[in-house]
Amino acid sequence: MRFPRSIKKAIDAFSMLPSVGPKTAERYAFYLLNERPEKTEELVQALSHLRSGVTICHQCLALDEKDPCPLCADTQREQTLLCIVENTQDREVIEATGQYHGRYFVLGGLIDTISKVQPSDLNIRALIKSLKEKPVKEIILGLNFTLEGETTALYLKKILENYPAKITRLARGLPAGSDLEYADEMTLKNALNYRNEIK
Repeated sequence: MRFPRSIKKAIDAFSMLPSVGPKTAERYAFYLLNERPEKTEELVQALSHLRSGVTICHQCLALDEKDPCPLCADTQREQTLLCIVENTQDREVIEATGQYHGRYFVLGGLIDTISKVQPSDLNIRALIKSLKEKPVKEIILGLNFTLEGETTALYLKKILENYPAKITRLARGLPAGSDLEYADEMTLKNALNYRNEIK
């Protein structure tokens, strides 16, 4: 189809988003064209300030407005308990349960041989450094029960097994192949409360 260049550019931009095909991208572009200009401008402003309004916490490596983030700055949290998660979204999902009061560490991804994500692409060196600076009694692997999550958990267990801390995983109340981001709070509460040591 021959659309004006500005519409075509908008469609191409929307098509770069995950799970957005050409037809959905086209609908987004025309939806915005038919909206009030001020509503479109709100979206433009939000996107233009997305990166400038966010930083990375130097302690847990999560995305936040402040460094350190409020969770790392909270001295009331259990400092000898560390939960390793894939990304900031997973950290927020676990935090929303109200059942976990320790520290977090964001890996920044999972080992994925198909997408060529290697251990060196993750924040593993920073994790080791963090554990040396702030020893913990328990490390919880709060990773998805997918092939990539399992691979990453096994790799972490291997490199952390000589570290003087108990290594646990979230209980398998979470369905295999699911993402933490889409789990309901009750499922996550049970998974946290009934987590098991990796043997």
